[in-house]
Amino acid sequence: MRQQNLSRLLRVIRGGAALFALLLLAAARSAQPPAVEFDAVVQRAMAAFEVPGLSLAVVKDGRLVTAKGYGVRKLGDPAPVDAKTLFGIASNTKAFTATALGILVDEGKLRWDAPVIDYLPWFQMSDPYVTREMTVRDLLVHRSGLGLGAGDLLWWPPSTYNRKDIARRLRYIPLATSFRSAYAYDNVLYLVAGEVIEAISGQSWEDFVSSRILAKVGMTGSNVRHSDATRAGNVAATHARVDGKVRPIAPFDSDNTNPAGGINSNAEDMAKWMLVQLGEGKLADESVLIRPGTARQLTTLVTPIPIGPGPAEFAAVRPSFNGYGLGFGLRDYRGHKLVTHTGGLPGYVSRVAMIPDRQLGIAILTNQESTEAFEAIANSIMDGYLGAEKVDWVAAYQAVERRAQQANAASAQASASARAAASRPSLPLEKYAGTYRDAWYGDITITAAAGALAIKFDRTPSLSGTLEPWQYDTFVAKWRDRELRADAFVTFALNPDGTIDTVKMRAVSPDTDFSYDFQDLLFRKVS
Repeated sequence: MRQQNLSRLLRVIRGGAALFALLLLAAARSAQPPAVEFDAVVQRAMAAFEVPGLSLAVVKDGRLVTAKGYGVRKLGDPAPVDAKTLFGIASNTKAFTATALGILVDEGKLRWDAPVIDYLPWFQMSDPYVTREMTVRDLLVHRSGLGLGAGDLLWWPPSTYNRKDIARRLRYIPLATSFRSAYAYDNVLYLVAGEVIEAISGQSWEDFVSSRILAKVGMTGSNVRHSDATRAGNVAATHARVDGKVRPIAPFDSDNTNPAGGINSNAEDMAKWMLVQLGEGKLADESVLIRPGTARQLTTLVTPIPIGPGPAEFAAVRPSFNGYGLGFGLRDYRGHKLVTHTGGLPGYVSRVAMIPDRQLGIAILTNQESTEAFEAIANSIMDGYLGAEKVDWVAAYQAVERRAQQANAASAQASASARAAASRPSLPLEKYAGTYRDAWYGDITITAAAGALAIKFDRTPSLSGTLEPWQYDTFVAKWRDRELRADAFVTFALNPDGTIDTVKMRAVSPDTDFSYDFQDLLFRKVS
């Protein structure tokens, strides 16, 4: 009887052990899906959204799962993208700038909540109270009171202003909201953060990030300048949809805004970067880049971001919280904290997504301006690791993209239908000619010749084109460089005596990049 019971017990134990082994095997498989699963979703997204080349890095539990390239560096050229191909990571650079400041905090040379003027006595915003109260932390979290992308026309497209010029002209930009009351994404304050790093360390932002971050993390293939995207070698070419067709375009090559978006990197290096961030600052050799407490500061929510209803296709992943930390966006994804950022430049868009409690990191770098592609890929991979119900994210983002395109077309049609096409300008064309000045941007020049008007932004060589009558005293600035995709309405307001009082602008298309902040300009005639 005892022997029978013992045999039965052994069978139960063996059965339980076998079941446990099967569960472990299943968990291991779900933790590390085979590369072919990555391949399938990546290739489908690339085809759906016309992305020529893409680089993917995935890390899990402190290890590299994959670092791989897909497609080609440039349309019409067979050279493939691989794990070492460089892409501009654009605003994913912001986390590096925040980390650089964190290094200085750890060294006792900087305090997050010290006023910026303690380190840059010349720093000035348009409101004296904001100038006095703005802290180093405020530079990173998009709550300064500046409007969306305010001041970006000082550097986008490339201008003749230098970095210090741009930072010093902030004093002329009116605030859109009260200080610390609302989220509005900006770039120019990251330039100021770069100036803080230089003032404290004695090194330029470029030298500090290269020597104190990239070298220590082992990101030996990466560099820190927008202009490096123009170099020969294993660099992805930039592409965009121009006049309905995806084609190569010129890369952004101005180094003024490197602290906000200048790093070029690849899948291998971004994997190393994510491992350090997921490890709360620990490097591969067990030393630290930043202290764990400082690393946690970067991913602590500071500025809340309102949560809208969003498209119906995304209802399953609608966040419960959303906000911005120090160089990172923060929200939840299927109940897990998500540390993330995107980046966008002419011809490059990228996404970094990390789920700390699952020690999962995903970086997607592309050479075409399709955010839908990297979102579909990131969501698919995160769902795979989280064991979520399968969603066809490529189809979902295609549906959302189609609706956006239809909305833009409807907006253009409504604008054209409302146009008083038979109207004429109030003044002879030569009366519109002259130099006009905006307090924060500077001068534009409008000339009249051969029965037509031309416009030129004096500090931005590529913002040069014709002014074509639209209706009454509104014209459309059609830029000669069609890769800009940023035509703008130019409206003249007249004084009672028929002279020109002010000139305002706004983008023609709602799809125009927000960095073309024409709407913030207010020109007055100076000659």
